[in-house]
Amino acid sequence: MNWYGLYTLFGKEVWRFMKVFSQTIITPVITVLLYLLVFSSILSERVEVYENINYTTFLVPGLIMMSIIQNAFANTASSLFQSKMTGSIVLFLLPPLSSWEFYLAYVGASVLRGLLVGLGVWVATLLFTVLPIHNIWILFIFAILGSTVLGTLGLIAALWADKWDHISAFQNFAILPLTFLSGVFYRIDSLPYFWEQASYFNPFFYMIDGFRYGFFGLSEINIGISLAIVSLFVVIVTIFSLWLLHIGYKIRH
Repeated sequence: MNWYGLYTLFGKEVWRFMKVFSQTIITPVITVLLYLLVFSSILSERVEVYENINYTTFLVPGLIMMSIIQNAFANTASSLFQSKMTGSIVLFLLPPLSSWEFYLAYVGASVLRGLLVGLGVWVATLLFTVLPIHNIWILFIFAILGSTVLGTLGLIAALWADKWDHISAFQNFAILPLTFLSGVFYRIDSLPYFWEQASYFNPFFYMIDGFRYGFFGLSEINIGISLAIVSLFVVIVTIFSLWLLHIGYKIRH
């Protein structure tokens, strides 16, 4: 393992998004607060999802997890694709960095950005509600696994894309629908039968449900099943992305 090279590339990626802190951290937090303001003001007194848990309190964990995974995807996708377009990616391909080190640096930075945004959202939502914490380790595990999945998907999207429209399409037609249909704003057992069953094929649902369990100790699916499915998804996308990096898909000629 080339630890020095790994640390250098990881540090470069972290410095990249920290230089525009207001855009990469503050703006997503404000966006989530607007979601919370609109939904809580309209539905907080009308909907009770779990007994003794009002809608605003139910909504916050889903919004935190949504901000974590969306920003993890955006970080890897935008950084790697920009390097492809400008040609600066050659500077990362020439040094003795393996596919595994390349993967860890990019995805590690995206996980860090996702966690920072999620923490910022959590702190900001204290203005609306104070969440109980059932199991801090469950929260941490699902935050890490979820951001790893989306950071890896961002890497895959950047390798596949030939122009910015492809990145936007991947995000708008895959990431956003799967996120919004994952139970962020509702319990899936409140859906019609077809859409409820379809939700069980959405891996994002298990991320949201498992993360929410960390706060309330309540979930729609057994926490062990959610953990197993999300972990399996991490393994699948990681293996696929490492294979793409190994063969130099669209980055080596």
